[in-house]
Amino acid sequence: MLGRAFRWMGLACALGAGAASLRAETIVIGAEDDWPPYSYRMAGNEEPQGLTPRLVRQAFASQGVSVRFRTLPFARCMLEAEKGTVVACFNATRTAANEALYHWHPTPMFEEELAIFARRSPDTSVPMRQLVQEDLRGSSVGITVGYTYPTSFMSDPRIQRKPATSDGNLLHMLAAGRVDYILVNTLPAWYRLQIDPSLSGQVQRVGRISVDGFWLGFTRARPEGERLAHAFEQGLRAIKRSGEHQRMLEELHRQWAPAPVSAPAEAAKGRR
Repeated sequence: MLGRAFRWMGLACALGAGAASLRAETIVIGAEDDWPPYSYRMAGNEEPQGLTPRLVRQAFASQGVSVRFRTLPFARCMLEAEKGTVVACFNATRTAANEALYHWHPTPMFEEELAIFARRSPDTSVPMRQLVQEDLRGSSVGITVGYTYPTSFMSDPRIQRKPATSDGNLLHMLAAGRVDYILVNTLPAWYRLQIDPSLSGQVQRVGRISVDGFWLGFTRARPEGERLAHAFEQGLRAIKRSGEHQRMLEELHRQWAPAPVSAPAEAAKGRR
């Protein structure tokens, strides 16, 4: 009995050490630096701001994993995850072009509309027909360099794509009449329109390309990539069950979404 007790004590110590090791694990994740209100860098602060860093930190904390972030331009962030310099990067959409480059957790962190914006029509009394991708053929369309867009859009030879270095530059390019349309995610667009008075009344949402999920892309260059993708999935499910995930989303939309009578809110109602 005494020998068995010692064996059980040894096993318990080993299990306790393993749990302590898991609790002490700290990983480095790449955070994109210019996609407010989801993830962005503020001047003089290297720590990323926005919904996604909070969500990622809480999901991993529920699994006993601590997170540090490296705030990077999105294209570089995804490259660093591909190379294994960081274990993952957000906020990524899954496309045919990147599906095999990373490990993906099954459940997206959130969904966001990829909308079509145009210059505001002077005649606001006539409602505009909501545009779709096919309506962009023959037109110039602004996109942000390094972002992921649907493969069908990027491969359509009848659409003239014009690059800009950020969503903010896209909106100004559109307001100045240098492109016919731009593709920009809806809530990030409303964020920028609210903080930049020079864009007030200049542009409007006129259609939708898609509603996309957003993920962390976990590295395939390091053996822990697949394990951490699984751990994050479990953590994401945990904060969904607790209601914290929904509370974070509702707080974000209360702060930045326009009134329910506006086009984006109507679009959101049609997503389900």
